[in-house]
Amino acid sequence: MKLVVQVKLCPDETAAAALRETLHTCNRAANHASRRAFATGIKSKTGLQRLVYGELKGMGLSAQPAIHVARKTAAAYATLKENLKAGNYGPVGSGRRRTVEGKPVRFRKDAAQPFDDRSLSWRLDAGTVSIWTVHGRSTGIPFQCSPAQLKLLTGYRKGESDLVLRGANWYLYATCDIPDPDITDPAGGFLGVDLGIVNIATTSDGTVHAGRHLNQVRHRNRRLRSKLQKRGTKSARRRLRHLAGREARFAADTNHRISKQIVAEAQRTCRGIALEDLGGIRERVRLKKPQRAALHTWSFAQLGAFIAYKARRAGVAVVRVDPRNTSRGCSVCGHIDKSNRPDQAAFRCTSCGFAEHADVNAARNIAARGAAGWAVSHAADDAA
Repeated sequence: MKLVVQVKLCPDETAAAALRETLHTCNRAANHASRRAFATGIKSKTGLQRLVYGELKGMGLSAQPAIHVARKTAAAYATLKENLKAGNYGPVGSGRRRTVEGKPVRFRKDAAQPFDDRSLSWRLDAGTVSIWTVHGRSTGIPFQCSPAQLKLLTGYRKGESDLVLRGANWYLYATCDIPDPDITDPAGGFLGVDLGIVNIATTSDGTVHAGRHLNQVRHRNRRLRSKLQKRGTKSARRRLRHLAGREARFAADTNHRISKQIVAEAQRTCRGIALEDLGGIRERVRLKKPQRAALHTWSFAQLGAFIAYKARRAGVAVVRVDPRNTSRGCSVCGHIDKSNRPDQAAFRCTSCGFAEHADVNAARNIAARGAAGWAVSHAADDAA
């Protein structure tokens, strides 16, 4: 499995200026390659590299950075194609879609730039890197990381690393290819996890990770965004970018902490983890306007991804189950009825009288479906 290790660079003023100019030059070259790709229709990696390689070198790039700029541009067009195919920019003929299709892909001047081992050298024992810049090689740039990250870099770093400027800080995102651990047989069954808006995650054991504080932050930020968007000044737009980054980091930190606790509990009790397959929920669910805002800012996909990759690293089995009627079905008798859930928090079965917190009941249904799905899939594997 592939993991990305983030390390912080600590360049001095001279090295930082060289790195900044390098990013600006690479992204200026990427915008040139993008315009050429848009004008000629040549958007494959090989074709675009052949088309613009000489031109990019003429803009001040050496051989490897020029190749990576061309590949980055081609990858951006491939991503755009997939987003258009998935309808992420609206249906065919919509104004937003026509706008996206009618202009070249653009790169921010500080957008990340990939470097391979020819352009970037690691000295892990000394805690430094040397990296190509438009002003020559910058050597001996210190980096900071945790002991666990250093262990991953030493044993498993492979491939490219991305140079990233975030605010005033420099980072390298290094790819580590670690071997897949053996998945432990879930002898203790499955821990069901119900993902929600009011409660971010609820387990079948009854542990509730409340989302009240997270939702308060999001509501406050949404009101502030609305005010800043109406103002429309340059400083307001700058504040909007800062606000978006801060909220994303806050949500990611919250999801990391929740997913870590869930995986640790499943590992401790020798269980697997059952999650709802929530793909396409934004298109399927019909909600009122305030609820739509909460749903569209809810990072359930990120939380599910965090749980999945942490579980994979720990050797914990993960299954995805059909989410239909998990909130309306009784986890004791299986009776399904809309009336079983009189309000958001309560569940009361109209057939057997069982009463429980609604999210806990849903999580138990998810756990049962996870165990059934695991048994069916492994029975099929054994038969094969």
